[in-house]
Amino acid sequence: MCHARRVTSEPAVPAEPGAVPDLVALTRVVARQRAEMDRLQDLAAVSAVLERAKGALMALTGCTPDAAHEDLQQRAKAAHRTLLEECWITLGNLAPPLRATLPDMGPNEAGAETAETASDASDPVTDDDSATLGRLAQALARVGGTQDLARCLLEHLAPDTGAEAVMVYARLPAGGLELVGHAGIDETLAAQWRQVPPLSGIAALDALRTGRERWLEDIEKDREQYLLIGDPPERWGSRAWLPVPPGGSADLVLGVLRGHDGPFPPSVRGQLRATARLCAGWLRAVDVRHQPPGEGAADTVQAVFDGLPGAAVLLSALRAPSGEIEDYRIDAATAETADGVGRSGRELVGLRFLECWPAVASEALWQGCLRALATGEPYEGQPFARQHVVAGVTELSTYSVRVAKLGDGLIVTWIRHEPSDRQEQRLADVQRLGNLGWANWNLVTDEVSWSSQVFALFDRDPADGAVRLPEMPSLALPEDVPALTRAVAELVDAGRPFDLPFRARTRTGVRHLRAVAEAVADMHGVPVEVHGFVQDLTAQRSAELALVESERAILTQHGVLQAERTLAARLQHALLPLPKKAVRPAGLAVEVAYLPAQSGLNVGGDWFSAIELPDGDALFVVGDVAGHGIDAVATMAQLRFTAKGMVITGSSLTGALARLNTLLLHSRDSQGTATIVLARYNPDERRLIWAQAGHPPPLLQRDGEVRYLGRPRGILLGACTTPVYEEAECRLQPGDRLVMYTDGLVERAAESIDRGLERLARAVGDRSSDRPGALDRLLAAMLESEQQDDVCVLDIRVPLDAGDDADEASP
Repeated sequence: MCHARRVTSEPAVPAEPGAVPDLVALTRVVARQRAEMDRLQDLAAVSAVLERAKGALMALTGCTPDAAHEDLQQRAKAAHRTLLEECWITLGNLAPPLRATLPDMGPNEAGAETAETASDASDPVTDDDSATLGRLAQALARVGGTQDLARCLLEHLAPDTGAEAVMVYARLPAGGLELVGHAGIDETLAAQWRQVPPLSGIAALDALRTGRERWLEDIEKDREQYLLIGDPPERWGSRAWLPVPPGGSADLVLGVLRGHDGPFPPSVRGQLRATARLCAGWLRAVDVRHQPPGEGAADTVQAVFDGLPGAAVLLSALRAPSGEIEDYRIDAATAETADGVGRSGRELVGLRFLECWPAVASEALWQGCLRALATGEPYEGQPFARQHVVAGVTELSTYSVRVAKLGDGLIVTWIRHEPSDRQEQRLADVQRLGNLGWANWNLVTDEVSWSSQVFALFDRDPADGAVRLPEMPSLALPEDVPALTRAVAELVDAGRPFDLPFRARTRTGVRHLRAVAEAVADMHGVPVEVHGFVQDLTAQRSAELALVESERAILTQHGVLQAERTLAARLQHALLPLPKKAVRPAGLAVEVAYLPAQSGLNVGGDWFSAIELPDGDALFVVGDVAGHGIDAVATMAQLRFTAKGMVITGSSLTGALARLNTLLLHSRDSQGTATIVLARYNPDERRLIWAQAGHPPPLLQRDGEVRYLGRPRGILLGACTTPVYEEAECRLQPGDRLVMYTDGLVERAAESIDRGLERLARAVGDRSSDRPGALDRLLAAMLESEQQDDVCVLDIRVPLDAGDDADEASP
């Protein structure tokens, strides 16, 4: 028993609830649009027939288009026909008039023919017959060939006339007949009667030659006069042959075959004659005499598809005017093929592919069809899951779709994978994804079976065969043979399973493998069979080894960095000791703060000096060497001691800066650049002279107001060979506060340094700055988050009583 399955080519995941109704709705929308398109095409076809008939009347009578239209309407009304019927009949009457003398009949026959033809108008036609002829006239507007004509006639004539088959013959130039359309007969009979030679005793040929109908209503008498079609001839008890158009100029002859004998009633005769006249108009309108002999092949193909199992369709490409394929027509379909709305088998023939399966347009199947048609190479789609109903039970099955070219068309086949196929596919997928293969050893028969993946893992030619279990250790590296031999022996002797890693040498190098095996024992507990698997762990093992090496390198590097930081910190502390309390050079109160960066292992090159010179003046220096680490500390020490030495020995501040720049440029061991600010304070005149090299200016607080000192010219050290440095002067007063600092105090990520300078000014201007601990509060306000750089600050205050003796500052 066959069950229709609705299939498509979606990815291999179960359809979510609601997915099928959405597809059904989309298919119904397409069907409605197709119906509307068919209606519009019918209107266009009817309009074309009407215009042809009007043109024929205009050519014959010279009337206007409106007069021709009015004449057709009056004729149709008088003859109780539809306007379309009258158009077909008018077109059919354009054939030449009946010849006065026919070569194969005598005067009596001609008179009989005239009488019979004259009697056509007297054949009664009932209202039901008129309705049938009206529908037939409408359907003829869509008929495109003689094979379609035969199907159309059988569909419309069968209910009223009892017709069971229709045959359409065309006249051959040599005088014989050719079957150009048929419906209701099988292909074998059609092939036997496809070519009819110009012999006597053939009713169809007789009707075509004489231009008169032939009514065969008594099979016993008819078989004495004619050679009857049928195998056996009794299959059809009565038959009628009608020339189209009626008269001696007929090009076609219609055969209507009934299953029972007896005369054709007058109403049936009238309906068949009217049908012949309609067909004459159709023949004249479409200018088709007959179709190629292969027209009936479509029925043969569909008959083949009717007997095929599974779901499959035969497609023909439908191309746009540009030549691009816009859809496919379904020429044949198997009984198990069904679309989203339940149409199946022959119901799908003639429909469009995207009309039945709209979702295909966005799937890989559409591109697969295009490639298969263009290249001739079959397309194999990925498996996908789809629910289908079998005997009232919903099942989830796996399908795959295949497209193959057949002539100028395509065969699309949906293949349902059976459970055994799915299990094999799943096993193959597990082996591929897990990079493993199964193995089985029969200890009784000594039979061994390996999957293809095991041969690949050991890089062994399958022609060499699988290895017996006791020989398995020989495949491992010598270092791993003892452990694997011991595990195999314990498995065979005691049935103890093992899970053991080992290494094997292949042509591509050493592989890290894992063997897992267990034994199956008989009723006495003796192992008789072993099954297991071998897995390739090379990638995993390589990753583990790389991770271990990486961890070792990180630990080593961490130790080196920590040792360097410890050394740099000790060196920095030795070179730049911090005073434990405020110092008082030249009578000024100076607090010092130095905070290394909180992130990273490196220490920086920030430094300071606050000393009293031999002449009683005070020297203040704040500097910042670019970079971190040992090199930065070494450069810092070089610049710090050199600056102090030059000023102590009498160099001016600008002269000291110029020499420090030269020193930094020509020292191989120095760190690239540095910034520095130098200030010399004379206590007698309370005069501060200062110079800078690319450094932020000092901040002065006086009488509750704060401002930055105007910077003299000066480029950072190590930037160029011809720098220009200038000095600036500032008179300090009792109660003044001067803050010198490095850029780590004012710089923040994603913020301009101007914003940092503004924050520093606000913090120094706070009213609490005169109370003890002001420097600590300043640092807390400025360094709210994790600092990214070292910070060095000199907080210099001029006492209200500036006459007190100054304590010498520590170096």
